[in-house]
Amino acid sequence: MKQFDVYSRFDINIVKGEGCQVWDDKGQDYLDLYGGHAVISIGHSHPHYINKVSEQLSRIAFYSNSVQNTLQDELAERLGRVSGYEDYSMFLVNSGAEANENALKLASFHNRKRNVVLAARHSFHGRTSLAVEMTNNPKIVAPINDNHHAKFLPLNDLTPWMRELDKENVLAVIVEPIQGVGGVQLMTPQFAQSLEYFCHRHGAVLICDEVQCGYGRSGKFFAHQHLGIKPDIITVAKGIANGFPMGGLLISPEFKAEKGMLGTTFGGNHLACAAALAVLDVYEQQHLVENAAAVGEYLLDRLRSVCSDSVATNGTKIKDIRGRGLMIGIEFDGPQKPVRDRLLHEQHVFTGASGDFTLRLLPPLTLTKEQADDFVERFKQVL
Repeated sequence: MKQFDVYSRFDINIVKGEGCQVWDDKGQDYLDLYGGHAVISIGHSHPHYINKVSEQLSRIAFYSNSVQNTLQDELAERLGRVSGYEDYSMFLVNSGAEANENALKLASFHNRKRNVVLAARHSFHGRTSLAVEMTNNPKIVAPINDNHHAKFLPLNDLTPWMRELDKENVLAVIVEPIQGVGGVQLMTPQFAQSLEYFCHRHGAVLICDEVQCGYGRSGKFFAHQHLGIKPDIITVAKGIANGFPMGGLLISPEFKAEKGMLGTTFGGNHLACAAALAVLDVYEQQHLVENAAAVGEYLLDRLRSVCSDSVATNGTKIKDIRGRGLMIGIEFDGPQKPVRDRLLHEQHVFTGASGDFTLRLLPPLTLTKEQADDFVERFKQVL
């Protein structure tokens, strides 16, 4: 049997990681400025994480949600406290797509007579049935997913959102406070606050997809906290458990739980909770949210001052450098692929991409200023 060939992969076999570095099977080390799609939040192979997960594995790794799991209660209490959402409820799942799927399902239970969801152009909310329908990429929406529930509107342009909300048929609005796949585009506070107001006015559920931009990456625990809003539902995943498959929803007290309303086999299992609790330990001990803010601002400043006027060897120029915390986009006026390839193969730096023109940086939140300087020097070599 062979793998179903759906991934475009680099011909590199990563076998080891530590902090912000990874190694391939030939012994070559790489600076990791991508963290496996923003998943590695506390760095690769953090010793505290390894110890806590190993300890839990030696006791029990899994039992279903048919029994009490006090680790879930501990995670809910701590996550509420560090995020500022102590009055919200938590529901645990396995991925970001599943988190968004359940958020939309919960919103539909709440607004049973409505059938329209508003999302932003260039959005990405996942690949499962409802989540992919809200993802603005026709290439990955199968015919069975295309049920005409979603309307895609321009980010930061309030008028069309108001027009749709006025129709009183919108059950939910789902937005990324910072778009990831869409090019590291930042929602403005004015737009966010007005959108929140009109959602409440018309009874639409406001969902903030914090799967990529949340969990400290922006320099606050949630990216929407830069915008002065409080969503009805917040979805999280990626950095929540530093590589262990996990996701979750933070749910406003306006929503009342009913037995069987939501469910999952693997979500919130003992091992996943131990991993997530270890992540929060490291966040608090090493002040990683504050580090993301400080090092992210430093890296943005260095990139803007050193690289803004540079020209890549393929003739492309940097058009814009934007971001918040350790979520940064470097947009070129031509294809970014030659730059990304040279960074990887010549300078041994992993970066990501958003579309054809934007490099995406999503390093572990443990990144230091020295490592940021190291990246800038390597980046300069390919420009």
